[in-house]
Amino acid sequence: MEIALVRHGQTDFNRDGRLQGTSDIALNETGIAQAHTAARLLADGPSTDARWDAVVSSPLVRAAVTADIIAAELGLEVCGRYPSLIERAYGQVEGLTKEEAVERFGTEWPGEEDFDDLQRRAVAAVDDVAARNPVDALVIVTHGTFIRAFADHVTGQETRTPDNAHSVRFTGVPGAWHVVDGLVLA
Repeated sequence: MEIALVRHGQTDFNRDGRLQGTSDIALNETGIAQAHTAARLLADGPSTDARWDAVVSSPLVRAAVTADIIAAELGLEVCGRYPSLIERAYGQVEGLTKEEAVERFGTEWPGEEDFDDLQRRAVAAVDDVAARNPVDALVIVTHGTFIRAFADHVTGQETRTPDNAHSVRFTGVPGAWHVVDGLVLA
């Protein structure tokens, strides 16, 4: 199986450097254009020279709309919105810039999801979604820190959060994934 973990398109919070986490923020015009570009890149197909079989996403609107755009351009329907695919919770600092968050709370942010907990959740979520959608090639539209947590686990190294509407591709089966393309080490 091949999976493409795609980060949603840009929001105003992304543009302004604000932590959005589980806040349900819509795509801006740039984000909509980025989603169309991501769809065109995915239309070239997975590395297996097949075509994408299914698209799923986080239910947060920025990911859901990105998935809708991608699915439409691939001639598919979004076949699932999984709450397990939502972004890392940043608690009381959502809506703030990192600088504002550190100024108000230091480095311990009230209500922030621990990265190790996020990583366990991301691995379990991707494995579960892949098992529920037993296709050859699956597009999963989700969030930046979620993708980084999953990629860190797969590689055993620290990776960079992908840019908006960029994808990281993996092959394998639940519990045994390998990077194919799109990964940037930190």
